Amino acid sequence: MGFSKEQLLARLKELQIEFSQYEHPVILTVEAGEKYVGHLKGGKCKNLFLKDKKQRFYIFSALAETKVDLKVLSQRLGLGKGGLRMAPEEALGEILQVPLGCVTPFAVVNESARDVSLLLDQGLKTQEVCLFHPLSNDMTISLNARELEVFLKSIGRDPVYVDFEANPTVGKDQPPDLAALVPSSSIVLPDLLEKQPSSQVPTNVNHTSVDNKSKTISAKVSKPSISEKSTEEKHVNKGQSPSNSIDIGLSVDEILHKASELLLSEINEEAIKQHGEHLGTVVFDNLRKGLSSDLKDLAMIIKNTAYTEGFHAGIHHQPRRL
Repeated sequence: MGFSKEQLLARLKELQIEFSQYEHPVILTVEAGEKYVGHLKGGKCKNLFLKDKKQRFYIFSALAETKVDLKVLSQRLGLGKGGLRMAPEEALGEILQVPLGCVTPFAVVNESARDVSLLLDQGLKTQEVCLFHPLSNDMTISLNARELEVFLKSIGRDPVYVDFEANPTVGKDQPPDLAALVPSSSIVLPDLLEKQPSSQVPTNVNHTSVDNKSKTISAKVSKPSISEKSTEEKHVNKGQSPSNSIDIGLSVDEILHKASELLLSEINEEAIKQHGEHLGTVVFDNLRKGLSSDLKDLAMIIKNTAYTEGFHAGIHHQPRRL
């Protein structure tokens, strides 16, 4: 079990951090929260839980009015244009140990989130107080950035502030300015490991059980060395496929992420006004056009994988001649 709301509030009091708390019905978005906390003074915050292609996780905590361009931030982190996407819902429970709608900077108090990179909007420092959920979205607490820093330092975190709206050039002579903020460790969720055949689970995965005070620590996977990569490539060339199902899973994840981006870009007020009752048809056509090539590529990967596996099985299980 992760830290509870009550435990977090008690920790803040122990640290003599001044804060105000406001109870309200469960709210899932900043917009929905306007009804209950819109009257409160202070900077209202949005919190994004993100991941990159190498299973490294991030929390972006920004003022509601700050524009957060994930493509730009992905490049600034050195991840390429499409390197960031929303983390899967199961990661909320396994890593942050909070339910949907409860992402908050305070979640890094949990041991399972020790490798999650926390990036704070530099605009938080301009606010008299900022509003956050205390690990539960049925309450909002207000405190200033200095008090948040006190909390973070108490758990061994150095507060990191970022200008989310900056768009510096990234190139050969201008390296990504936020590259140092990329987590050093990947995280493999336990349920993903269980879905893989035992022969595909990396031998360098370290599963650690901890008591209730600490939390379930997610497995870490170290980067393969160049020699290990070349060895894996040799195995594939010989027809063995130790990672085919993993590659397919990643491909599916990519397609789903692309589909969600397409949906979000297609469904907006302007599109509703323009297409009216025909919006569904328009969105469907655009999704089909946007995802057609990706789905065909995935089908080809599956086909080739099945062919290779079948070919190998035939070679290694030829009947003995009489």
